[in-house]
Amino acid sequence: MSFEKGDSVEVHSNQEGFVGSYFAAKIVMPMGKNKYLVEYQTLVTDDDKKQMLQEIVNAREIRPTPPEILVPRFYLLDTVDVLDNDGWWVGSVHFRPTVKEYSVYFESTGEEIDYPYHNMRLHQEWENGKWYPSPRHNVV
Repeated sequence: MSFEKGDSVEVHSNQEGFVGSYFAAKIVMPMGKNKYLVEYQTLVTDDDKKQMLQEIVNAREIRPTPPEILVPRFYLLDTVDVLDNDGWWVGSVHFRPTVKEYSVYFESTGEEIDYPYHNMRLHQEWENGKWYPSPRHNVV
């Protein structure tokens, strides 16, 4: 898939401590074959905390921004993305400690953390140019 200047995308991180996370970005411009200059929407440079970070990334690390899937609630074992530390992290719902929060387990770190509904979305996989939502479990 190719992207154009101004396209909203998410960039997959392989950096230590961030493996498996996705960060919102915009395409600044193509940089030759299969590379793009992106500007992150939530990450700033180390030098100037007001300047958004720009980086050249390989096309295979970029996907379009997933479409919004509205769900009234999440169920036990649903695979979700959680907005934390400026990026989206994949986890699974383990239980609901309060009416307004869900406890999410992250296999990559072994952590279980509580999050409000508004910081979560149903996980989707981008494969062969199409979005595939994670199956729902309907377990309360």
